[in-house]
Amino acid sequence: MKTKKGFSLTATIIIIIVTAIVSSIATGLILFNNYNVKSKITYKKLSGDKNLQEFIEAYSSLSKEYYEDIDKGKLIESAIQGMTEYLGDKYTTFMNENEKKMLESSLNGKYTGIGVLVSDNEIKQVFVGSPAEKSGVQVGDKIIRVDGEDVTNLSATEIVNLIRKNDESATIVFLRDDKEIELTIEFKSLDIPSISYKTLDNNVGYIYIGSFSSSLSKQVKGALEKLEEEQIGSLIIDLRDNAGGYLMSASDVASLFLEKGKTIYSLSNNKEKEVYKDQSDEKRTYPIIVLINENSASSAEILAAALKESYGATVVGKTSYGKGKVQQTKHLSDGSMIKYTTALWLTPSGECIDETGIKPDYEIDMSVTYGEDGKITNIEDTQLKKAEELLGQ
Repeated sequence: MKTKKGFSLTATIIIIIVTAIVSSIATGLILFNNYNVKSKITYKKLSGDKNLQEFIEAYSSLSKEYYEDIDKGKLIESAIQGMTEYLGDKYTTFMNENEKKMLESSLNGKYTGIGVLVSDNEIKQVFVGSPAEKSGVQVGDKIIRVDGEDVTNLSATEIVNLIRKNDESATIVFLRDDKEIELTIEFKSLDIPSISYKTLDNNVGYIYIGSFSSSLSKQVKGALEKLEEEQIGSLIIDLRDNAGGYLMSASDVASLFLEKGKTIYSLSNNKEKEVYKDQSDEKRTYPIIVLINENSASSAEILAAALKESYGATVVGKTSYGKGKVQQTKHLSDGSMIKYTTALWLTPSGECIDETGIKPDYEIDMSVTYGEDGKITNIEDTQLKKAEELLGQ
């Protein structure tokens, strides 16, 4: 088996992202840049908004007459947070300046931190070569204290903020097998690899995509050129545990494969539906199998659906996460940001997969062996094995 640049097969099973991407909810499916709002807001319109006048009156009274000193910046942040929470959409959130920088750095391919993926208070993935890995942090560890503060009832975002409260390190207490483990972990500037690739047996190409960063299509194009120099006759695209990222990146990667004019996705809101088709002359024709699982979300689902319905790719694995909403980001003047849902995205056939996910053509579980102590002793990648089997037929 020939191995190109990238990670070992074992490493590719593990998602390669860091603390900044706390969950698929945090990353979501984001439009590459702020776009111009069609109905532009003017000061004239705002001055006539009675609801806004009520807000200004409340803000003025509280900031001037409350019996204690008030941090006006925090007061406004709380008001914006309240607006996003009122909408009841888990993908619509307010991010302070620090949280915004964390998200942007993760999508731009670089991050300073300990190198883990957190869901609730549990470690879901550990970044290869990260300070967390070198300190012995393991998948399944539960974070119970950060710098002496109990975090068992905090959200993943709140835990991440506590970890990053200091600039250089954090002392974290983990719970593993009912035992507490205290580790002081120093921060490090980490490159977040978006892909790895290799040539498998029987001239099968393999590309693992870990996240949809801004430079993904360039990385995938380079990998395809190297793999095609090896005379691959088919390709496996691994999107397992991919939490999403930029919408434009998913579209650009799909364009490397689809025939010009084929539909990639559609966006639908309460006013209109807009169809996005491949405009490039580049295409591929060899058989493709896409691997997905329960954690494949957002941009990963857009790419999987486009390849399945507009290219004819076969999908193997488990039903995907089911995030069919698109977010836009708006940078605020104080350095913070709001991320809010603007549309549903639809597959080429017009299906909305929100809350339902993409069902694979071949539903396959991973084969996991446990020891007497309950710990994992072996993982057989039966999903990848099935993909290779199908391509060999």
